[in-house]
Amino acid sequence: MLELKAQPLTPEAFAAFGDVIDSRVADSFPINGGRTRRYHDLARVETLGDEAKALISIFVSEPVELPLELDSLERHPQGSQAFMPLHGERFLIVVAPPAEAVAPAAVRAFVTDGRQGVNYHAGTWHAVQSVLESQGEFLVVDRGGAGSNCDEHPLKVRVTL
Repeated sequence: MLELKAQPLTPEAFAAFGDVIDSRVADSFPINGGRTRRYHDLARVETLGDEAKALISIFVSEPVELPLELDSLERHPQGSQAFMPLHGERFLIVVAPPAEAVAPAAVRAFVTDGRQGVNYHAGTWHAVQSVLESQGEFLVVDRGGAGSNCDEHPLKVRVTL
């Protein structure tokens, strides 16, 4: 079993896997007559393949128990997948770089601070949604349309904080 200790999520540490979505470290500018700040272009949405389209969804996830034990990772080769917590939910992230198979030595674990979201690049291997303290509600942006867009790779992983 692969043993991982989740590290704090930072844009630099997560760059190989996707984007950290966090308005606190993003550029912004005023819009709507100065009543609104726009934190612009926080993540790159990828929709690859014929008849692809971007989807916006809400996921509601039950909390996991620690240590988190996983049996597999999944990837979406045809598009990115973004998760943004709506109510300050902390969650665990387990990822591996895009490749035909998961390289155990390349698997990493992160923990968000509740205000951060992530956008997995197309093909990035990742664990299922793993919210920590309580039920979580997430805004999700991902790819819909024709073609298969979910692969699974068996891998035993245990994650601690």
